[in-house]
Amino acid sequence: MAELVYRPVVGAALTMFKALDLKIDTQGSENIPRSGGAVLVSNHVSYLDFIFTGLAALPQKRLVRFMAKESVFRHKISGPLMRGMKHIPVDRKQGEAAYAHALDSLRSGEIVGVFPEATISQSFTLKSFKSGAARLAQEAGVPLIPMALWGTQRVWTKGRPRNFKRSHIPVTIRVGEPVEAPADQYAGAITRRLRERCQELLEAAQRAYPVRPKDAADTWWIPAHLGGTAPTPEEVREREASR
Repeated sequence: MAELVYRPVVGAALTMFKALDLKIDTQGSENIPRSGGAVLVSNHVSYLDFIFTGLAALPQKRLVRFMAKESVFRHKISGPLMRGMKHIPVDRKQGEAAYAHALDSLRSGEIVGVFPEATISQSFTLKSFKSGAARLAQEAGVPLIPMALWGTQRVWTKGRPRNFKRSHIPVTIRVGEPVEAPADQYAGAITRRLRERCQELLEAAQRAYPVRPKDAADTWWIPAHLGGTAPTPEEVREREASR
């Protein structure tokens, strides 16, 4: 029943991306296992990242079950779709239930998608990673699959209007080789290795990105350390602390 919901949603997303003429460049999908459980881990710069992360698994004929905020499951439109696709609700006040749900999915051979930064990075740099992905992989005995997205922030990100025009925006996706998560290692150390690998993939995606800002007003999507006008991580923290 779940795939009767999931596959039409994927088809609708692909149709939308074609209508927007997004130029999607994906490399490394072969690193996603064709069978068995895995934790797919990505950076997070856009509201649409779960869709692009899921697209990276399609060449391997895999569907990804994402961990997402519980409020999305209560929405009258998105809720039935999220439940139908077997995504995993996360209530931050009852995180144990979401963890157990994800663990069951991994043990049954599913791929679980996790954004270990927890929230969208408004600086478009990699934030610190929470250790939940590593702990899930350890306990389920499955690999971590690192990946990185770039360009998705130009379509729809926090604090910016959606760009659903036919803007020909490139989206670069890079999937890395599996990172093992031995049960006898400290989850924090595994998390640091995972973040380092995601950082390498992010930098590779940025180098491969085929366009640059058109003018000074178009530099908002470039991180400050790369010469853009996106806020620095420190500026984001100060802004959030003042609210």
